Amino acid sequence: MVMDVVDYEIKGAEMQFVEVELDPGEAAIGEAGSMMFMDAGIQLDTVFGDGSRQQGGGLFGKLLGAGKRLITGESLFTTIYTNQGAGKARVAFAAPYPGKILPMDLKALGGTLICQKDAFLCAARGVSLGIAFQRRLSAGFFGGEGFIMQKLDGDGLAFVHAGGTVVRRELAAGQTLLVDTGCLVAYTPGVDFEVQFVGGVKTALFGGEGLFLARLTGPGHVWLQSLPFSRLASRVFAAAPQAGGRQQDQGGLLAGLGAGGLLGGVLGGDDE
Repeated sequence: MVMDVVDYEIKGAEMQFVEVELDPGEAAIGEAGSMMFMDAGIQLDTVFGDGSRQQGGGLFGKLLGAGKRLITGESLFTTIYTNQGAGKARVAFAAPYPGKILPMDLKALGGTLICQKDAFLCAARGVSLGIAFQRRLSAGFFGGEGFIMQKLDGDGLAFVHAGGTVVRRELAAGQTLLVDTGCLVAYTPGVDFEVQFVGGVKTALFGGEGLFLARLTGPGHVWLQSLPFSRLASRVFAAAPQAGGRQQDQGGLLAGLGAGGLLGGVLGGDDE
């Protein structure tokens, strides 16, 4: 199947976005809500499923594509941006939180890339979005974010978003890397994925790194992120003041400063 060949430009530093340039008739697919802006000649169409040509026109194919996206936690619908004009046109897709946008040439990577559920941002039309279940039961029970992942198939460009700083590691055959499951962004299918227990009970309970790590064994390429969204969200939630507690504190402060408290005594001229 022939993929649309698109040009692109990634802009920004901490909060990046990617501009995809489309020739007449070319199209890009994007996650719902990821579009930043587009030229007037581009037509927007929301489709059921992943929007790839591999999905087929039948009802079963559309249901299958939508079901795959639902399992990975994504929307049932995908948006297609088609250039209906006579000249080149651009559409931009923005990253949802601080990090980096990674251009992935699926043809150079062997046609398939496995990535975290929320990592996919956009792609050239023709890239198929599927699911990748980890084969081992340990990954299912303890893998957390790494158990059900997205699988991108095709020979075109796909754009993946990662949080914080991104590093790419190339693993030789038999080389092993231990990674926090949330810090894993993507890897090529040749990499073997399994979940490993951290160690002793004391390390697991007080080490602060969780009970299990992802064990990645080469050969293949691995992309890692320093700031998983789950970690960012948990830190923000922990630092945010609770509404109920804040109201209780304010109520206690006002009570202490009221008629029966210190302020009441001062204002009332209490000499005792």
